[in-house]
Amino acid sequence: MTMFSGIRMRAAALLAGFALTLTGCFMTPGKFTSELAITGPDSFTFRYDGEIFFLGLSKLAQMGAAEEAFTPSTCNDDQTYEERPCTEEELAAQRAEWDAGAPERTARAKEQAKQMAAIMGGIDPSDPKAADELVKLLQRQKGWERVVHKGDGVFDVSYRASGTMGHDFMFPMIEGFPPINPFVQVYLRKGGQVRVNAPGFAAQSGDATGMGSMMGMGALTGLAAMGASESGKSEDAAILTSIPQIDGTFTVRAAPGMRILANNTDEGPQPGTAGETLSWRISPRTTQAPTALIAAGL
Repeated sequence: MTMFSGIRMRAAALLAGFALTLTGCFMTPGKFTSELAITGPDSFTFRYDGEIFFLGLSKLAQMGAAEEAFTPSTCNDDQTYEERPCTEEELAAQRAEWDAGAPERTARAKEQAKQMAAIMGGIDPSDPKAADELVKLLQRQKGWERVVHKGDGVFDVSYRASGTMGHDFMFPMIEGFPPINPFVQVYLRKGGQVRVNAPGFAAQSGDATGMGSMMGMGALTGLAAMGASESGKSEDAAILTSIPQIDGTFTVRAAPGMRILANNTDEGPQPGTAGETLSWRISPRTTQAPTALIAAGL
């Protein structure tokens, strides 16, 4: 088995896992800046500027879904176990086994495509106009001020939201998409406390919240690194290196008078004229999702 046939098998397995469990990392950040500002005891603003990668619209998804050509396996000597040329009979048996599995592979590919469409708001990822449909879907929703498809499933977006702290908040929320890939979550607690989690802003995480998505992002990061490590310029390596790696900053601001009760930044709260600030630098090496607990009630 060649290096890239191994990559294809890993990619296919990765996509199959996502489609079948519907908990995979089908939507991840690329390069971005994001900020959540708790501007008062009952108000907030949020922004996200940068890339969002949709797995189902990428060439990686096509790699996993495409029917592979028959590739003979290696044969080994029964006594020395050393690799040797396969006989005509062995090649014929391998081919017959491959052909026998064709109906199952076809059925599996159709089922995976159907399930991927289900997590894409009904958009068929195999449709050449799928990216345009997603752009229109996002532009219809309030807050999405800029949505540009850069190609291969990567979208450049600008999102703004503001509101009262009378309800929980999650980003992104896309019409028709299941809420299983949150980048940022804001939960309101009794007593005027606000819990901020950003499970999407970590390459890998063992936290129970968003575990499926973090496992998926770690797998994507590994595939991207695998492609980057290959010195050749094959099509498979180019596909893998086209996966955007997470790279950004996330900032949480608390208005004057509010107290940051807990956080997992390296530096802790930084004082300022507009209140305290928390900042996280996010990279492919980030293993802990940003989190903070703020006493927002004055």
